[in-house]
Amino acid sequence: MLIGNYSFTLVFISLCVAILASYTALDLTGRIASARGRAVHFWTAGGALAMGVGVWSMHFIGMLAFKLPIDLGYDIAITALSLLIAVLSCGFALWLVSQPKLPIWQLAFGALVMGAGISAMHYTGMAALRMTPGIDYDPTLFGASLLIAVGASAAALGIAFRLRQHSPYVRLIRGGAAVIMGIAIVGMHYTGMAAAQFPDGSFCGASLDGLKGNGLDNLVLITTLAVLSIALLTSILDARLETRTADLAHSLTLANRELTQLALHDTLTGLPNRMLLDDRINQAMKKVEEQGGCFALMFIDLDGFKPVNDAFGHHMGDQLLREVGVRLREDLRSQDTLARIGGDEFVLLVRLSEPDDALGLAARQVGLLGQAFRVAEHDLQISASVGIALYPGNGLSAQELLMNADAAMYHAKGSGKNGYSFFDASMNSNARKQLQLLQDLRAALEHSQFSLYFQPKFDAASGRPVGAEALLRWQHPTQGMLLPDKFIDLAEKTGLIIAIGEWVLNEACRQMREWYVLGYTDWRIAVNLSALQFCHAGLVQSVAKALATHHLPANSLTLEITETTAMSDADASMTVLQELSDMGVDLSIDDFGTGYSSLMYLKRLPANELKIDRGFVRDLEHDSDDAAIVSAIVALGQALGLRIVAEGVETDVQQDFLTQLGCDSLQGYLLGHPMPADRFMQNIARGEAPAAV
Repeated sequence: MLIGNYSFTLVFISLCVAILASYTALDLTGRIASARGRAVHFWTAGGALAMGVGVWSMHFIGMLAFKLPIDLGYDIAITALSLLIAVLSCGFALWLVSQPKLPIWQLAFGALVMGAGISAMHYTGMAALRMTPGIDYDPTLFGASLLIAVGASAAALGIAFRLRQHSPYVRLIRGGAAVIMGIAIVGMHYTGMAAAQFPDGSFCGASLDGLKGNGLDNLVLITTLAVLSIALLTSILDARLETRTADLAHSLTLANRELTQLALHDTLTGLPNRMLLDDRINQAMKKVEEQGGCFALMFIDLDGFKPVNDAFGHHMGDQLLREVGVRLREDLRSQDTLARIGGDEFVLLVRLSEPDDALGLAARQVGLLGQAFRVAEHDLQISASVGIALYPGNGLSAQELLMNADAAMYHAKGSGKNGYSFFDASMNSNARKQLQLLQDLRAALEHSQFSLYFQPKFDAASGRPVGAEALLRWQHPTQGMLLPDKFIDLAEKTGLIIAIGEWVLNEACRQMREWYVLGYTDWRIAVNLSALQFCHAGLVQSVAKALATHHLPANSLTLEITETTAMSDADASMTVLQELSDMGVDLSIDDFGTGYSSLMYLKRLPANELKIDRGFVRDLEHDSDDAAIVSAIVALGQALGLRIVAEGVETDVQQDFLTQLGCDSLQGYLLGHPMPADRFMQNIARGEAPAAV
């Protein structure tokens, strides 16, 4: 018998190739498991090629490591066939472990097929020597090699199936599994080699025209490492790209969730807002129509909230509103909805078994809110007025139900507060009027029913006109001319004030531009901003657009905001006011002295003007306290370098007193009533104080 020997360097290299091929296979199973569509076929085909080349090269390098005392060569066609068998076997293995499940019988069948394939690859490779006489195989070792091939295949398939999903330390575990699989594959190969017996006088037929060993080992090794490295790097890079894509998708999901939360929930309390409440009401109405039953809509308004807000400040008021939300929510079921729709107004939507159940629920809510609240070491006492509308019966739409519940709430307030009231027909007339007014208000902008009247402002010392305040009027098609007190609250509640406010701003700038062209370049046009407008994110852009559209210098526009609005969130107000101030717009603090003042914030606000509330001016002649307050406001404004404007001047005594105090400008019925722009200018041109309309 011919005695062979091995190059231990090549044996070690074959083991390393087997381990690398095993790791690549395990990694590729993870890629196949996470791929979708055509990518599955791409990864399966590429994986079969890479893994097949790796397993075959381990076998071929192992063959090259074997030396006999005769020249050896390898038949090219038979060697290529052994490579094809390896690729097909590995392709089958990858397909098998990519299935959703791998039961025991399927694992056993797969191990037999793959083991047979690897064995066929090995013994076909041995046949490539074309030995004469043929190779004899020891039956025991031959059988052992087949068993090892099947066992190694079963282990490889089982490990690959379990490690195909990403999990903590998966690469480390794959590395350990690859070592075990590599040793098993090498063990099968060298057991098969040990089974081979070469009789004395054997001749290798492929040594004449086949592949020779000189340098072939290096070529096979380099080619194999290149294939495996490319496959492994591609898999790793694709996995990282997939991870980053998944992270990005997760981030986008979280961002969308946050945006949805912001769009549908009140930022202060976290409760549903008006938009989400409307949707819940519509869902509840649909459910009642389909399944029967009923629900109640309870409009809850806090009694005594404003005094708390004024006495302790808005931060305390905000905390109280949060506590109210928490207390009301604790008493709810999962199918009920509690929403905050603005200010100190909450709405409760509850499913009922019977309409009469609303009575006890409303009484419980009133009782809950009547208990003292502990906020920042203060015991605060408030109460609640609750208006109840039932469906079916008290409205055909979410808007009508809310309007009717609101009407019932006002009835409860009128009956002494701290109680509840059901909507009934006696309140229907007022509710319908409000609903009709809302519908008319929505159409007013579209049909150009709004107009601006202008009340002049005069220099206190010289009496010359210095500008005007723009005041909104609504020419209602049936009710005639309406003043803002008839519809502004409704516009605020429904959010229409944003669109109306933008119209007012644009129209005031347009009119001021006409006066500017006429030579009144030192005038300023004053426009009032509502609280909702001031909080709106697009305010600064709207102001900039109006000024640019009408080519009006920024300092020709004065924006008036109430002291209460400016101080409601002083830090946020500071940001908005600073942006407007940087633009060059004049800023006036309206109704100064009537809200919750903070001198610390006032000195930081970039305001140009303080406007004394008409309530102080009205009683100047008869109330020494009001006179003292006005004097203090003027002194404060002068100390801060602000212009002082007094409104509501109706008598000569008031005019003289305010002028002597040092007010910069005055406005009021004594000096001029609000009127349309054409009549306003006629009186200015005549040098007369405009008469009342």
